[in-house]
Amino acid sequence: MNYQLDPILAANTRHVTSLTLCEVRIQNEARFPWVILIPKMDNIIEIIDLSDENQLQLMREIAQVSKAMNIVFDSDKLNIATLGNIVKQLHFHVIARYEADLAWPNPVWGFFEQTASYGADALSRRILTLKTHLIN
Repeated sequence: MNYQLDPILAANTRHVTSLTLCEVRIQNEARFPWVILIPKMDNIIEIIDLSDENQLQLMREIAQVSKAMNIVFDSDKLNIATLGNIVKQLHFHVIARYEADLAWPNPVWGFFEQTASYGADALSRRILTLKTHLIN
């Protein structure tokens, strides 16, 4: 599938892998293990814009990514959400959370004034680890 990625998502995330329906991208925020799933289709804003079959595939892929995130990061809780108030293109956030993380128990959105970007090596390692667990 060929689709146009929203410029904000392109600027703030990096490619991890492609699944059947979605591209998996990592959020460039080193304080939280955080990935985003984006259906590889244009003009999809809401889940209801997907066919019934693609809605089910989306749920399968959210579950697949959630399981990988839980295995890799041994989180206390997974936050899985879609908002779309700023970026309308349908995308799901899957964030591994810990009771000891810097934002707990609050949501991570808007909690910090600035992003804590990954260093190049740390980002590459995290992408490789995620990709390994998502492909297997």
